[in-house]
Amino acid sequence: MSRTNTAPARPRAAADGGANRWVVLVVLCVSLLVVALDATILHVAIPSLTEDLRPSSTSLLWIVDAYPLICASLLILFGTLGDRVGRRRVLLLGYALFGIASAVAALATEPSVLIGARVLLGVGGAMIMPATLSILRAVFPDRRERATAIGIWTAVAAIGAATGPVLGGFLVEHYWWGSVFLINIPLMALILPLGRRLLPESRGAADGPWDVLGALMAAAGVLGCVLGVKRAGAGEPLLALPTAGPLLLGAALLVLFVRRQRRRPHPLIDMGLFSRAAFTTSVGCIVLAMLALVGLQLIAVQYLQLVIGLSPLETGLRLLPLTFAAMAAGATGSYTLRRIGPRRMVCWGFVLTAAAVLLLTFMGQHDRPLLLTVGFVLLGFGLQTTLFSAYESMLSEAPQRSAGAAASIGETSYQLGAGMGTALLGSVMNAAYAPGLAAVPGVPAEAGRAAANSLGEAYQVADSLGGAAGDALYRAARHAFVDGLHITLFVSAGLLLIGAAMARRLPRVMECPVDPEEAVSEAVPEAERPVPPKPAPSEAAGSEPVRSAPVPSRAVGAEPVRSAPVPSRAVGAARSPEPSEAREHADPSGPRVPATREAIEPAGSGRQAH
Repeated sequence: MSRTNTAPARPRAAADGGANRWVVLVVLCVSLLVVALDATILHVAIPSLTEDLRPSSTSLLWIVDAYPLICASLLILFGTLGDRVGRRRVLLLGYALFGIASAVAALATEPSVLIGARVLLGVGGAMIMPATLSILRAVFPDRRERATAIGIWTAVAAIGAATGPVLGGFLVEHYWWGSVFLINIPLMALILPLGRRLLPESRGAADGPWDVLGALMAAAGVLGCVLGVKRAGAGEPLLALPTAGPLLLGAALLVLFVRRQRRRPHPLIDMGLFSRAAFTTSVGCIVLAMLALVGLQLIAVQYLQLVIGLSPLETGLRLLPLTFAAMAAGATGSYTLRRIGPRRMVCWGFVLTAAAVLLLTFMGQHDRPLLLTVGFVLLGFGLQTTLFSAYESMLSEAPQRSAGAAASIGETSYQLGAGMGTALLGSVMNAAYAPGLAAVPGVPAEAGRAAANSLGEAYQVADSLGGAAGDALYRAARHAFVDGLHITLFVSAGLLLIGAAMARRLPRVMECPVDPEEAVSEAVPEAERPVPPKPAPSEAAGSEPVRSAPVPSRAVGAEPVRSAPVPSRAVGAARSPEPSEAREHADPSGPRVPATREAIEPAGSGRQAH
């Protein structure tokens, strides 16, 4: 939209960010798609990569885990940095770093080089992910439009996570393992100039210096917690030093970080956000939803390949209904949220997911494609509905000045939930699976202990034994795995129902306290605002000036304050709310601060954000 020199036109141009905000959303979604693809696309390339580079077991572990570990640990650091120096600036730097790291990873000839490239990819991903959400929060001040945008954003995330293994398998089959990284380069080369031209610059509160020490403490604390959770999920004892050490150190650093933020006059993260029930509940719902999703996906893949006997491609096709249902939930999420409100949407999303999980307990050792399809459709729709509404409530509850910090908290909870899901549900699965192989007739005790590690290893041991003992071990392993899967599904359903109970703390209705025109007027510097006409002498003589104040939530139905008429088009002028508006904007938690407190300038405007 073209800019004009008139004062009223400036807010509209700022609101659009120098381009149509839906075009901005497309750029942000492509950014997220690249990051989501890179989180899963490497998994199918591991056999080819191992054959070529010959990494040790430790090196291979770091090749796989370096990206999610570094990305999760730096989300708070770069999210809060974007609030200070500009979210668009951090996002563009993330694009450049992601492209360079992808080129290094594709051409790596040593495991150490590939690990370093994966670390850089994690840094770039941590710069991109919170910036996309915080810019989306700034570009869409109207909550109704923002809900639609978040629905599209979450659907794109589901697409990226689901298509990563399929695309990776195609590239590895037709080219070489490095091609899974090489596809990032043309995407980054395209999106970097587009982002520079189209994305608006925005920033949050810039009072006081940026707390470098606090940011590093948060990064180290999250890294320790995620590393410990991943080790526990890999089967290492929880009380062992490699597992308990990072967990305890990370937790201690996060406690110190919270205490430091409460004492500082200008903290990185406003801890008052967690005093808001809707914000804290939304974060908890994200953790629980990801805990169920990731753990169930890993177990489902093993079940489809090792019990049913499907190929990797057939497994990917069986999981497509889950992806399509998640896309449908994201596309319809805004309409559903307006109709039933955040509380019911999150609650019923959890209940629907729990019902899908319980339906999947009817799976046995034989293929039942219709049952799996129905279960995956309900699972994908329910979980995506929950995630969408939780993200939308979390972002809408946070003020605009803290959008980067709120987005980084949401993404960190997403990563922590994924790690805890792998650890918790994996541990439940192992605890239920192992006893079934303790005393198989004809199988030596040492072979039974090896088979208890995993179903894949049990098949290898059965093949090596051969004969009647091998057949007995094979049947016992399949039976024990299915029994363990059923127990894991029951535990997952219980956690999901806990999430449904937790969601009762969310608001009943979708409140939209910020009008787009009023939100943008907050962004206009005071010097540029038209001066309201002065009252007539007869009105001003001997009278106190009328001061506008927030309408208390308890004043619904009270007599409205009557003040002197104010021109309706005056930007920044006080306006007494009508009774209907007071009822619409009433909030049980007290008066709301307008969500937009900063200037959103179009790219290339040459003006600083205020």
